[in-house]
Amino acid sequence: MPPPPIETASWGRRIIALFVDWLASMLVVVVVLGPGGWSENQASGFYTLVVFALESSVLTAVAGGSFGKLATRLRVVRNDGSGRPVDLLRALLRQVMVCLVIPPLVFRPDGRGLHDLAAGSVTVTIRPST
Repeated sequence: MPPPPIETASWGRRIIALFVDWLASMLVVVVVLGPGGWSENQASGFYTLVVFALESSVLTAVAGGSFGKLATRLRVVRNDGSGRPVDLLRALLRQVMVCLVIPPLVFRPDGRGLHDLAAGSVTVTIRPST
């Protein structure tokens, strides 16, 4: 018997998490390059994208979600019903697809985008323990 369907997180929370992750990644690049280097270096946007992909991948594999996802009480788990985080390779695949923008915009009725389908993952809301 297949596992019961998993309720995916709302799009609003996902967008807020993405915004938080992007701002955190920009802040890391600004700290490394300095404010002057950030504004003058034409590659600073690319550096932000790389930091975003690495931060999101590593934290998703280790903690179950990126900084922004955890801050907004979201978690990326395997779609097998185990509730365990995805491994690093699947997390990296997922984030590279997110960076391509189109895969998250093409999604199934259950809320899973192409990036989740390829990685075998699902984004869920962390429920408070009672």
